[in-house]
Amino acid sequence: MNRYLAMHIVVCIKQVPDSAQIRVHPVTNTIMRQGVPAIVNPYDLFSLEEAMRLKDEHGGRVTVITMGPPQAEAALRKCISFGADDAILVTDRAFAGADTLATSFALASAISRIHEKHAVDVVFTGKQTIDGDTAQVGPGIAKRMNLQLLTYVSKIRGLDVSSRTIDVERRSEGGVEVLRTKLPCLITMLEGSNEMRFATMDNMFRAARYQVPTWDRVAAGIEDVSKIGLKGSPTVVSKVFAPQPRATRAQMIQADGDAPRDLAMTLVARIVTQYPKLAESLSHRANH
Repeated sequence: MNRYLAMHIVVCIKQVPDSAQIRVHPVTNTIMRQGVPAIVNPYDLFSLEEAMRLKDEHGGRVTVITMGPPQAEAALRKCISFGADDAILVTDRAFAGADTLATSFALASAISRIHEKHAVDVVFTGKQTIDGDTAQVGPGIAKRMNLQLLTYVSKIRGLDVSSRTIDVERRSEGGVEVLRTKLPCLITMLEGSNEMRFATMDNMFRAARYQVPTWDRVAAGIEDVSKIGLKGSPTVVSKVFAPQPRATRAQMIQADGDAPRDLAMTLVARIVTQYPKLAESLSHRANH
């Protein structure tokens, strides 16, 4: 039997607060989540769509997984409405306060448990989340599971059934790299790499009826509680604060001439006058 008829793709998603509506408490300097709507991390949707496209082309199943509180079930149902086959909510009070190290450990353990039942060929994550912006969980899962890692992927060029290889394009500082690697692998997708499909009526009805399996730490195969939650999180956030608004207003600068050179010379003269130490530093660098 062609293995890719039973190809299995796991997509890691996260329910996050809508960053456009987050506020910081003026006294406690903590994020105020009350009244802020929760959404599926936007970067994760690019991974979900790419997983669905591989399924459309090669067959198989797509399983969506998240670690979070019970209300994260809504994010999983959203993914089911887009066409995912299965969903798993990993939730336990022991996971509370997890940083990226503890989160990657918990998710890697849960995906390994999934792999025992149905071999996992590809794991997808978004490049990062909008609430943490660390881009560490995906690579952390790959390291723990000994998966080939492809980060910042902008396009999947092809998947070869016979050789079990995948070709991708990834963004790098020097441009675009074309890479080929063996399966199983973990891919973090870039934003703008595709466009999320619309949910169909049948899938929306299925999502409403779907009974989301809930795994606690035992079901996820986690025995050592020192590696999850606050106990497994060496990261300490000492303070969260909003930037203070600037007291000074923008200044209008007019040049004597119309040429860009005239405007540049006027701007440099204004900066040098206002910041004399900067002028001394630049002059010292130029002479040495």
